[in-house]
Amino acid sequence: MKKILIAVFILFVSSSVFALQVIVLEGNYQGKNLFIQNPYAGSGAGFCVSEVRVNGNVLTDEIAFSAFEIDFRNFNLKIGDKVVVKISHKDGCNPKVLNPEVLKPKSTFEIVSMSIQSDLIFKWSTKGETGKLTFTIEQFRWNKWVKVGEVEGKGTPEVNNYSFLVSPHSGKNQYRIKQVDYTGQPKLSKTVDYNCTSPEITFSPAKVSKEIEFFAGSTPKETMFEIYDQFGNILKRGYASTIDASNLAKGAYYFNYDNKMGEFIKK
Repeated sequence: MKKILIAVFILFVSSSVFALQVIVLEGNYQGKNLFIQNPYAGSGAGFCVSEVRVNGNVLTDEIAFSAFEIDFRNFNLKIGDKVVVKISHKDGCNPKVLNPEVLKPKSTFEIVSMSIQSDLIFKWSTKGETGKLTFTIEQFRWNKWVKVGEVEGKGTPEVNNYSFLVSPHSGKNQYRIKQVDYTGQPKLSKTVDYNCTSPEITFSPAKVSKEIEFFAGSTPKETMFEIYDQFGNILKRGYASTIDASNLAKGAYYFNYDNKMGEFIKK
């Protein structure tokens, strides 16, 4: 009889353990708390959520309510700190996190300084970052903003320094940085200017059979370029001193290079 009771107890404990499910949320602390909607358990006995852990530490606040708050201040978190929340709940019910976006990184950077050095290093400093997001570097050319690179943000609120090697076109250049967070709305910096005194770039030939070559004066020169067909479809883009045009069909093409917009004919 004793063995039977032990077997029944083990079965009951095992069933209880396997009945638990876990909701996991990961992100960064942004200074705001999470709110959880906590229905009754599927069995009707008690509430759904059985335990909450933040970065492995058990939430000691009372959770036996139809709604409760996870107060991150109890865990001595700093703005930008990594957060992992695990909400264990019973089977047959589904607690709901009402504001999960508060853990998603938001673009909050403020520019402290921006400049382009004589060695073509674009440097900028920020403050007030609250989560790791990518900085996109953009250059204004061909009457539009063009992405020229990316740098990973540090995501911490103190002053952070960044740098990126740029490749300016001839004449006046404009650069800026951009971040896009979970809202999908870009956050843009002001622009920084750089005047390049290098000679303007030309290309030849105007009627192409195999290759297009770029020159600054008589010297071969690398430049950013884009080639479009007559329907506006982009066919080639890159940064080079020579373009292989042998695989293009015969006809007219739109051509962006250096700071110019033009056309060429593939014969």
